[in-house]
Amino acid sequence: MIDVKKARAETPGTENVLHFNNAGAALMPGEVVDALKDHIDLEAEIGGYEAAAQTIDADAHTYDAIAGLINCKTTEVAFVENATVGWSGAFYGLANTFKSGDRILTARSEYSSNYIAYLQIAERTGIEIDVIPDDETGALSPSALENMIDDRVKLISITHVPTNGGLINPAVAVGKIANALRVPYLLDACQSVGQMPIDVAEIGCDMLSATGRKYLRGPRGTGFLYASSQIMEKFDPPVLDNHAAKWTGRNTYEIRSDAKRFENWENYTAGKIALGVAVDYATSWGLDNIFARNLHLATLFRDRLSQIPGVTLRDLGTNPGAIVTFTVDRIEAPDITARMAKYKINITHSTLFSTRLDMEKRHLNAVVRASLHYYNTEQEIDRFIEKLTVEIA
Repeated sequence: MIDVKKARAETPGTENVLHFNNAGAALMPGEVVDALKDHIDLEAEIGGYEAAAQTIDADAHTYDAIAGLINCKTTEVAFVENATVGWSGAFYGLANTFKSGDRILTARSEYSSNYIAYLQIAERTGIEIDVIPDDETGALSPSALENMIDDRVKLISITHVPTNGGLINPAVAVGKIANALRVPYLLDACQSVGQMPIDVAEIGCDMLSATGRKYLRGPRGTGFLYASSQIMEKFDPPVLDNHAAKWTGRNTYEIRSDAKRFENWENYTAGKIALGVAVDYATSWGLDNIFARNLHLATLFRDRLSQIPGVTLRDLGTNPGAIVTFTVDRIEAPDITARMAKYKINITHSTLFSTRLDMEKRHLNAVVRASLHYYNTEQEIDRFIEKLTVEIA
């Protein structure tokens, strides 16, 4: 369903590198690069604010494109610098309501930045952080989650696809439990938006954060936050300016009613416009088609890796996605990353410090991480396997 030759022709970087680091930052399509350059050129020619005034429609379209991508209202979308900024706006906005004895439920595969935020708020307020047990496959257990909920649980906050592997947590099952018991639900979708179809109505999350640079193939310095209109009024955004709120009197202000309460006045206009182009580009291929291609490549890659003596696959879950992790006997993960870079093969490694709870449970300090996307090819997998086999022989 994917015309791979066309996708590669529209991706200049494929001529230079074998890029298996799409969960870090994917290669941008040419039209996304053009959108960035065109707006920067316009700013250079006539001025930044003047350029923004001339591209209001393109700016507004990004909100429409994102809303279409994840099936929400345009007013429920905020443009932010990255997923962490979006996630933090939602979490800290809601954390203002927490008090001693309240509970946050999270997953064992939770990302370090998120967990550090939990710890900070726990220090400030006395809340408790409880980790939802895994099922037998290593994914979050919905039945365990349901048994943990009581009237002290004020937030369920999980990562959909963790940074250290192909695991896909059961986001929809979590949403059904959260909605039935009226518990706010925050989903970190940094690694899943663009890799697979995401429908916030189906998932049932109240808040969702995502980045532009990864599987959406947008620019760095871009991301978005979805905040449901049903829960919007529960938020007191941690930062307000004269974009997020209106100064209504000497001693009064009014927070805007839409998700732009999480934005600020000064923003990356070129990046925002290019993010909209990236979303349109992904949508033109079809997220179902993209995900099917990603699963095909990842399954083939895991099969090939499993045949190499000394290589151990480390992905969890029944049907893991496009992030493939592994270790190599007697060779540290950072060394594998460096060795493959000699061949212009881009991969990375994920360490204990990114997903401590999960990595400690599995007694891992680091894993090699190779993340594929639909424009990668079977021939690139062959080349990767060839070079890795040589390097670890």
